[in-house]
Amino acid sequence: MKTTAAVLRTAGAPLSLEEVDVEDPRAGEVQVRLVSSGVCHTDLGVIATAAAEQLPVVLGHEGAGVVEAVGDGVAGVETGDHVVLTYNFCGGCDNCRAGVMVHCRDFVPLNLTGARLDGSSPFSSGGGNVFGHFFGQSSFARNVIATEQNVVKVDPALPLELLGPLGCGVQTGAGAVLNTLNPEPGSGIAVFAAGSVGLSAIMAAAAAGCATIIAVDPQPQRLDLARKLGATHVIDPGETDPVAAIREITGTGARYSVDCLGLSSTVRQALECLQSPGTCVSVGFQGMTNELTIDQGHLLFGRTLIGVIEGDSVPAQFLPRMIELYQAGSFPFDKLISTFPFEQINEAVEAAHHGKVVKAVLTFES
Repeated sequence: MKTTAAVLRTAGAPLSLEEVDVEDPRAGEVQVRLVSSGVCHTDLGVIATAAAEQLPVVLGHEGAGVVEAVGDGVAGVETGDHVVLTYNFCGGCDNCRAGVMVHCRDFVPLNLTGARLDGSSPFSSGGGNVFGHFFGQSSFARNVIATEQNVVKVDPALPLELLGPLGCGVQTGAGAVLNTLNPEPGSGIAVFAAGSVGLSAIMAAAAAGCATIIAVDPQPQRLDLARKLGATHVIDPGETDPVAAIREITGTGARYSVDCLGLSSTVRQALECLQSPGTCVSVGFQGMTNELTIDQGHLLFGRTLIGVIEGDSVPAQFLPRMIELYQAGSFPFDKLISTFPFEQINEAVEAAHHGKVVKAVLTFES
């Protein structure tokens, strides 16, 4: 079949809407007609820095849509099911069998190359290859090929136009709190950076019953939104030393912290603002080579620093949990979303890149 996809052909250039050919689903694969797709900062990073051997590529990895066909052996979903697309994993390695799919032994080739493990792609154009399996989905296209592993069935009554970000950005922030930290009710937490990931962490902390929730961000509008979503205190790091402020607010330091930037200075602050014992999770990403400097004494005397990807989430379990919290009114992630028609994808990318919106979501006409 043919579909319309947003293709990156040159790093740093606008995406071009093109007609591409889509293979039928292979064994274990699922064809999905998209209703929405979030724009994630991982997509922005690839747009800016993609090497020639990675191109042309269709990005996108926060898709939501309707199953239109399934390949041989697929038993978990069927035609007509509503699904959210998430990260891909093999399901068979030791880590996948142990329930830590985010550490699948093939995570990088399955998610970051834009191809299947055998190097093939479900997309092509004019007889030439187009990488079309980014995170096992390449959701910047109207129709995609995913796998049975990375689709999660959802209630058809739910608004698919809002659900895409649950597959990556929202689950990263929320999972870092609910899965990795699992804070006890009444505890204190500080979240550094109030973008979509950080605000998801703040909502999760509120849902978990944290008594003190501190948002650190230089943008007043983000701090205002953080308050509305559950933050009890806000700090502008351009005006106040966040470590000193957090220690003053909490008395002894925060029990938990979340770094959503990955900058050396921010990771250090997120660690130093903790009481002892205390735990910091870092979900920010500044590239595969990103040297950090910390005072080892802060670790030696009872503090913990953990790197987290995809919120330590088992998607088939955690996406339904987030949806249940949303339906109960305690996880209003829809407050983060600004929608753009798919045809305005470059405008959405620019808005996300310059922080004009918290979470840009593309919508596709049926």
